[in-house]
This record gives sequence, C-alpha cells and structure tokens, in this order.
Amino acid sequence: MQIQENISLRQYNTMGIDARARQFSTFGTLDTLQELTALSDDGSLAKLVLGGGSNILLTRNFDGLVMKNELMGIELVSETDTHYYVKAGAGENWNQFVQYSIGRNWAGLENLSLIPGNVGASPMQNIGAYGVEIRDVFEELEAFHLKDKKVVTFTNNDCEFGYRESVFKGRYRDQFVILNVTYRLNKTPKFNTSYGAIEQELERMGVKELSIRAIADAVIHIRSSKLPDPAKIGNAGSFFKNPSVPATQYEQLKQNFPGIVGYANPDGSVKLAAGWLIEQCGWKGFRRGDAGCHEKQALVLVNYGNASGAEIYELSTEIMDSVQERFGVVLEREVNIV
Repeated sequence: MQIQENISLRQYNTMGIDARARQFSTFGTLDTLQELTALSDDGSLAKLVLGGGSNILLTRNFDGLVMKNELMGIELVSETDTHYYVKAGAGENWNQFVQYSIGRNWAGLENLSLIPGNVGASPMQNIGAYGVEIRDVFEELEAFHLKDKKVVTFTNNDCEFGYRESVFKGRYRDQFVILNVTYRLNKTPKFNTSYGAIEQELERMGVKELSIRAIADAVIHIRSSKLPDPAKIGNAGSFFKNPSVPATQYEQLKQNFPGIVGYANPDGSVKLAAGWLIEQCGWKGFRRGDAGCHEKQALVLVNYGNASGAEIYELSTEIMDSVQERFGVVLEREVNIV
C-alpha cells in the first residue's frame, strides 16, 4: 500500500478537472482496501472512492484520501440452458468488458457499448442507452461496507434501481465500495434495435444479418458521431437526466412548443429530451472561457482545457435556471458533484 501526497486528479476524471487530493492511493485487492479504510477510522480523514472518473465533477480540492478502485478480473461463474453468469471486477473498463463479452457471444450488453467508466459504476448509476439498462442484465454484486468492514451481497431488488439511480446514490451513498458485479447474459440474443437511430445506422452499414456485434458497432458509430471523446475534450457524458413530467403538463407544453420531444413512461408520465430543452434555450455550442456546452449535443458540458469544476458547475446552474424559466421543467444533474 502506497499513499501519495498532494496529487492532481486531472488524469483520473474524464472532465479533466485539475483538482488535487491531499492523499491518493490505489487498491487492487480487498485486503488493500481494508487497510486503506482503516486509516483514521475515527472519521477525521475524509475518503473518496474513484472508479473510471467518468461521472463526477470535482468542484474543489479534496482534503482527504482518494482511493482508486483497480479491482480486476472477468470470470464465467456459471451457466444454464439460457444464460451465462459473468462476474467482473469493479475496476474493469466498462467498454472493454462489453467488447470482451461480445467476443464470446455473451448477449445483452451490446446496446451499452462505448459508455465511459468502469464496471463498478454500472449498477451505481444504473447506466443505460438505446433501450437497455443495467437492471435488465444485473444478477448481483458484492460491496464492502466501509463502517462495518463486511462484504455484503446485493440482488437486483436490493439495489432499488431507478432512472440513473440506485441505493448507492441515495440511501447508501458513500457507505459501500462495489467490489464486483455479476451479469446475467443471454445465450440466445434478444435484439433491441427500436430505440434511437440504431435501425437506420444498421441499414447505412449494409448489415444483412443481425448480430450483437453489428448492434454494438452501430451504437459505437452513433455515439462517436454525437458525443465528444473524453481523451480529446474533457466531459462526463450526459450531464443532466431527461426529466419526466405528468402527461397533462406535457400536453400543455406541446401546445406551447409543438416541437418538444417526449417519450411515454410506463407509469403514464412523459420523459422529455433534456438536450432539446437546453438547445431551445440557446446553450448548444455556448462557451465561456474553457467551460462550454458541446456543439453537437447540448446535454454534454465540456472542459476545453483548463476550466475549473466550479466554472462547469456554475454553467450547469445557469442552464437549469433557464430551462425552468422557459419551460417550467426542473432539470437534475446526472453527474455526481464532489
């Protein structure tokens, strides 16, 4: 176990924010994690667990210990006539794990290709894209309770998944470190191509025979064309959640704004496209210093080089205020604020 002092976190968050940690260490085993969490167990030293750093905005220096999760490994733990049960370490890169699964014809993750971050964040955020969410393929996870020093198993129900939500973002926030996640993947693919532009992209690609590899390639092409590469422009993907409103409010909005984009939810409410709302308020392509709103996707806030986390946060607040003022709709940040 090696602890470094006064370390820049720029390379550890996809926003590229140059916040500093008073102390920094990595852990690749449960034993090392236990050693790190035992430091200043009286609570005098604040602790922050980092995964891929793809869904976080650092608004200040962290006056404590940052622990980077590097728990690795992918294992086929069991199988039935219909499913593979695959366990992955929380520190595994998400997209690399998805492509590894596709290469072995383990189906179910193809629509989630190219989402940035690590495996451990997938249930925490209940990540989703193109009609698929983690809860659709999730079996269980193991997590370390920071206070009780015990490993706890969580089932699908235990995680209380919601739209980009789980107990780890709410009731159990900052109480657990996710160690590994087991996914229930299909032996016979169930193709999901109806959401977004997947069907059009498959047609453009000239795909004659549908496969999970073809769907993954289509998703990768779409995401690459619409979303900035964090290696080139600092960003955390979608900064805001798509808000849901009652059907009556949606009908009123549609009368006032005929071009508004909405999708029916199972509970009768309507999910609005946050990117459309933001764009209508004139933010798409906006830039102030190095903080901006991406030119192709208004849902993505970007750091063009040396923006501070506070500047990005201030911009997000201005965007939320303008959307609420014009549409009466309250946006919520998807990104975790530290």
